[in-house]
Amino acid sequence: MTEPFPSPGTPVTAVPEPAEHGDRPPPARFAYDAHTWREIAHLLANLPVALVGFVYTVTMLFTGVGLTVTVVGFPLLALGLMGARLLGRMERARARKLLGVRVEEPSRLPVRGSGGFWPQLWMAVKDPVGWRTVLYELIRLPWGIVTFVVTLTGLFVLWPVLPFVVRGLANADRAMVRGLLSPSDELERRIAELESDRGVVVDAAAADLRRIERDLHDGAQARLVALAMGLGLAKEKLLEDPDAAASMVEEAHGEVKLALQELRDLARGIHPAVLTDRGLDAALSSVASRCTVPVKVTVDLDERPAAAIEGIAYFTVSELLQNVSKHSRARSAAVDVWQSEGRLLIQVGDDGRGGASLDGGTGMRGLADRLGAVDGLFVVESPEGGPTTVTAELPWRDRSGVLAEDTGRARRASEEVPVRGRR
Repeated sequence: MTEPFPSPGTPVTAVPEPAEHGDRPPPARFAYDAHTWREIAHLLANLPVALVGFVYTVTMLFTGVGLTVTVVGFPLLALGLMGARLLGRMERARARKLLGVRVEEPSRLPVRGSGGFWPQLWMAVKDPVGWRTVLYELIRLPWGIVTFVVTLTGLFVLWPVLPFVVRGLANADRAMVRGLLSPSDELERRIAELESDRGVVVDAAAADLRRIERDLHDGAQARLVALAMGLGLAKEKLLEDPDAAASMVEEAHGEVKLALQELRDLARGIHPAVLTDRGLDAALSSVASRCTVPVKVTVDLDERPAAAIEGIAYFTVSELLQNVSKHSRARSAAVDVWQSEGRLLIQVGDDGRGGASLDGGTGMRGLADRLGAVDGLFVVESPEGGPTTVTAELPWRDRSGVLAEDTGRARRASEEVPVRGRR
């Protein structure tokens, strides 16, 4: 039923407006509401707060920069920038409380346990969050004087239109807070990426340990237990039934061979000796010889990469060739390894049925995660019907552990990776 219109003279109850989304304040009005009073309080507090921040910043800059010719200059400057971070935190809290500005807190400076004092000091000195807070505090004093004078005068002279004046000044404050006190996008992205990569590495290491434990428990250990029991029975029958004892010893000998083979396979899965002794060329040739598909291996490297990079490359190719053997139905495959622009590039291709993707199972996704954890790249090109080409890219490190000069930090798209060995 439709509600009747109210008769003349009947008081009408005001309908509340919907809440604003995000940190946008409601429209300014001639009547002073709670938002307006909070903005007025913020603008009046600008002068004393800006005065404290300006004095601290100027003192810190003159003292720290002036003493950089001495030993204590850079440590004082680093401490001053850490203090500026605290001022920025208080300013963000004040803006959040009075202006409704939602600005995320920047991440703390990473602590490098093995980096030593000087790398950590240099990281604090070049902290972009601290320097942007210093700039914020330097420009706040003249701005604080303007906002204090205009707001205080407006309370007595411009009070009918003061909400609109206050809203304009408060919006300028909001822009300063968002522009200078927000987290550094690139730094935050890199920190989040490193934290994610660290989790991937930890999970991968734990999974490898579980796999090794399971293989030992279900494989070699079970065979050795059966071998011990068989030898014990053979010992008991040695005098009573020599023929049966000899047969049991023969079976135990076969079990020993199988246990040794399983231990060799397990050791090869942890880290093959041929990789340590002879490098990627010989190790990948050994992997290719065990593949059920004929594989052509081409390794074009002038020197050997670091052991960690070499190991990741080996296990990447090993996993990919296992996929070729199990799923591709290919007639031939090829492995190409070369160095280009400070990166180690690997391509594994086959002429099989195709259809491989990162979403098809945990194997490909696990490889992509492991390579991503070391700033690597993993690209799969496998249309239905084939052929399949998988490109892996790793940062090049020499045997002393030093990165090449241009590590290729900007990840290239798949079409920018040069294709080699395509059939």
